[in-house]
Amino acid sequence: MAKKRKASVGRRGSAVGRRKPAKRKVARAEPVNYGSYLALDKLLALQHPRSTPEHGDELMFIVVHQASELWFKVLLKDLDTLVHALESHDGGLALFQLTRVNGLMRIVSSQLASLALLPPQRFAAFRANLGTSSGSQSIQFRALEAASGLREQWFLDLLRAQGPIAPEIKRWLERLPLQEVFLRFLVAEGVSLEQLYLGAGPTIPFFVAEALLEYEMEFAQWRFKHAQLVERMLGPGTAGTGGSQGAAFLHRTTGIRFFPKLAEVRAKFFG
Repeated sequence: MAKKRKASVGRRGSAVGRRKPAKRKVARAEPVNYGSYLALDKLLALQHPRSTPEHGDELMFIVVHQASELWFKVLLKDLDTLVHALESHDGGLALFQLTRVNGLMRIVSSQLASLALLPPQRFAAFRANLGTSSGSQSIQFRALEAASGLREQWFLDLLRAQGPIAPEIKRWLERLPLQEVFLRFLVAEGVSLEQLYLGAGPTIPFFVAEALLEYEMEFAQWRFKHAQLVERMLGPGTAGTGGSQGAAFLHRTTGIRFFPKLAEVRAKFFG
């Protein structure tokens, strides 16, 4: 009987006859290198010239605009950080962000100048392939304008004329204009605009104000360069592919101000 019970235990409860659990294969992470970190295989596959046979200059035209959009993405992120810095009364961080934003604006402006290397007869050879596409349709550029403080009725009408306002733009329109954010920052610092320029010496709020004006100037210079390039490529009276007035419309935008109160305060010293 003892032998039978022992055999029974062996069949039911012992490890004899049990299958060993299979070892899981752990997937090894691929090492990160330059190409994989930057996703170059995807990035370099995003340029699709439409001319047939492919025109030699269409790739450059596409890359210049794609590069602008990438810089716009960085600028929007930095402007978001700038607003949070001003709202949290961190003048040092605000000044740092503005310094970088102004440097990036110069990069955006200078790389746009690459289009000056595209003569009109060569652009005309593939321009029809653009269809109705236009830089005015750039959601990120319009978001930049909204982030910088544009709230004028003509701007809102322009956005609505292009269809439902994109969430990226609407998010900025629902926030205070950048000028108002800065003025509230000054209130928290216990200083007025006039006092920024009448105090014993330059302060961080003073340098932030000057950096904001520099940003406005960099933006205006980008607009002017864009208008000049379009006029150089298309002539002064040629309409844009998206139905705009081309260079004529762009020239009218060069006088747009984001911070009129920062400009107005200067007149008080010479009135």
